[in-house]
Amino acid sequence: MNTDIEERAVRLAEYITENHSTVRAAAREFGISKSTVHKDITERLKRVDPELYSEVRDLLDLNKSERHIRGGLATRRKYKGV
Repeated sequence: MNTDIEERAVRLAEYITENHSTVRAAAREFGISKSTVHKDITERLKRVDPELYSEVRDLLDLNKSERHIRGGLATRRKYKGV
């Protein structure tokens, strides 16, 4: 496997854990697609650094469980004109 891609997967994971970032925010920061971030984290990182993968997976699962709340708040702000 290409070591540059593996390094990117590790950098992505570190960014996500340090900043409590979402996949979308990480994709924007690294200039890549959400699909690429997801593939790097779920497939590549799992092979390269299983311990870091576990940390990131826990955070992403938390983000997923809270996304409906963030979406509702965004809609509320939209219609309140904030």
